Amino acid sequence: MAGRVFRGSLMCGIVMILVAGGLAAGQDTASNDAWQVPRTPDGQPDLQGVWTNATITPFERGTNFSYSGVTVPDVDADKPFFTEEEAAQFATLTAQNRQDNDSYVSRSMDSGTQLLSTRQASLVVSPPTGRVPVRASAEADRDNNRAHERDDYLHMSVWDRCMTRGIPGSMFPAGYNNAYRIIQMADAVVILYEMIHDVRVIPLDNRPRISNAVRQWMGDSRGHWDGDTLVVTTTNFNDRGMIASSGGGGRIKGVPVSEALYVVERFTRTSENEVLWEVTIEDPEVYEGPWTVSMPLTKDPDYVMFEYACHEGNRDVPLLLEGRLREEQATR
Repeated sequence: MAGRVFRGSLMCGIVMILVAGGLAAGQDTASNDAWQVPRTPDGQPDLQGVWTNATITPFERGTNFSYSGVTVPDVDADKPFFTEEEAAQFATLTAQNRQDNDSYVSRSMDSGTQLLSTRQASLVVSPPTGRVPVRASAEADRDNNRAHERDDYLHMSVWDRCMTRGIPGSMFPAGYNNAYRIIQMADAVVILYEMIHDVRVIPLDNRPRISNAVRQWMGDSRGHWDGDTLVVTTTNFNDRGMIASSGGGGRIKGVPVSEALYVVERFTRTSENEVLWEVTIEDPEVYEGPWTVSMPLTKDPDYVMFEYACHEGNRDVPLLLEGRLREEQATR
């Protein structure tokens, strides 16, 4: 079924406002006047709990809504934010699409029907175009992997292979399992990612980084507090991962990473129910320049995170490879 299109009016005079390191659009500042950042017993801003970020917000500006079936109208392609009316229309059309296209696949999705509370038009907020400055050579590597993913497992997504979604890819919204449990200690922050069930320990005690000769799938992270913002820098990546491995990444799904990847994340508690997560990615071998994703994480104390036992019963790799062999045999 063709995607639905909502023709919204142009929204004029909207600018991106950055306050306290975060997007202010869509927030009710008046209701936050009396709110104070909750703190742990040792005085750190309290980020603990289960947070979610299921959304239909496109990854890049002007691309279609993720897992929605709704097309971004041409008239809205260059807008940094949507109006409240447009956001409501997109949510309604998404819900209707899900109902009209009821299937096993659609029922297995848990990507929500809403835009982010900020109503930003893309997860990418910098460069100002809302588009990732991917080098042509990296796009060629991505396309080659996609073309040969059934020929050799090394061309397959690292998610399909149950390796990892990497950093920062583990925080990018996907079709399901968009939950993250944060646990704090005086000298470390721990993040449990529901998808693939990765556990990440971020030291806060100024310990030295690992040797530059050691390269890891999720890199080597170190954190510190900048006022009420947790800042995490990650280096020491291997060159076998992908910046994004789910369909929600759109054009950047499958774009490779290099050992030069440098990631800076910022976690800021902005209200009782939201943490603003921002990440800036630099990788001169893959991108023309740095780029930034920003999104609120929403607290959901009733969300139950089940184990994502990715390797148990995972048949994607052998079935895809065996299927290609059968196709080749049939044409001989």
